[in-house]
Amino acid sequence: MRTVHSEDLQSGMITARAVYTANGQLIIPVGTPLTSQLISRINFYGISSIQIEHTSDQGEYLKPLIPQKILSPGPSPIPNEKTSPVHNRSYSQIVQQSPKFQDFQISYSKKINSTQSALDHFLTSDEVDTRSLLNETVNLIQDSQLTVMELFDMLHNMRQVDDTIYAHSLNVSLLARVLGKWLNFTAEEIDTLTIAGLLHDIGKLKIPESIIKKPGKLTEEEYDIIKMHPRIGFETIEKSVLDLRIKQAILMHHERCDGSGYPFGFQKDDLSPFSMVLAIVDVYDAMTAARSYRGPLCPFSVIQQFEDEGLQKYNPKFILTFLEHIAATYQNNRVLLSNGRRATIVMINKHRLSRPIVQFEDESFLDLSKQTALSITAVI
Repeated sequence: MRTVHSEDLQSGMITARAVYTANGQLIIPVGTPLTSQLISRINFYGISSIQIEHTSDQGEYLKPLIPQKILSPGPSPIPNEKTSPVHNRSYSQIVQQSPKFQDFQISYSKKINSTQSALDHFLTSDEVDTRSLLNETVNLIQDSQLTVMELFDMLHNMRQVDDTIYAHSLNVSLLARVLGKWLNFTAEEIDTLTIAGLLHDIGKLKIPESIIKKPGKLTEEEYDIIKMHPRIGFETIEKSVLDLRIKQAILMHHERCDGSGYPFGFQKDDLSPFSMVLAIVDVYDAMTAARSYRGPLCPFSVIQQFEDEGLQKYNPKFILTFLEHIAATYQNNRVLLSNGRRATIVMINKHRLSRPIVQFEDESFLDLSKQTALSITAVI
């Protein structure tokens, strides 16, 4: 075991001791291989050094073994969460109180306002400055110096209020940009996809607000009106100079590969790549956002729904890439289980992403893929 300063940490190093914040928040369990995301998290909390396992003679970092008790949950007692220092502040509270989050919140609000101005102007003039829209969106990430993990942290912790169309459009744009990078799209494709995300719901701006903001369940007639927004959006921009891929994405982002979508019931071979990307991130953002009739859904609940129906409705390569990266983003986060217990995600089950392996404060482990009666209800 040796002490390594945070600036000298490398991916693959193995933690010899659990890593805690100054307030007692467990962020990395003992025996965890470091990744670039975890190193970013260590730096995020201002941790100057941690304990690392010695390397092997070949220079490779030793791989940790998962304890055998991981296979059986056992009747572990619930720790005293009121007296445990780990529970002084939740991870969400730490993120929300960080200077980086507060700076991002200001920039994010400004970007929503500029998005609203640009879209409203487009509706009345048929002109939109796509370059300005793109630059502002890219700068939102770059100026905040956010890693992908931190971006999801920021967006997750801003989901406590009902989203406007403009906020949703910005979120979809940011998520689409990330997914485009994960899919190895070209830089030009990623930029065009980002603009498509910003404009994808422009047709909703012509739907009566009484329907868009209705707090209760929509009637069948109201839902039929909502389902018109892709066509309305396409007709709005059809004669503009926008890239054809953007127009296709606006028209088809609610279509599904199995033909169950709208407005035309197209199937996979009829769909453009951009529309299939937006279909995924649009649903993810909508489900993890707060609504007037419910709070935001837990990301793992959304992942489970995607797992249950995703391979039929969405492009398999796109959806698997998205879910694998999303699940990995939440590794080492604390979560609340459906039985009321709190735990930390220590390993992602590649074949059941919504059901990772978690560790309790008494250091016992539970493989949620083997305990189907339990589920993650919140990231905390």
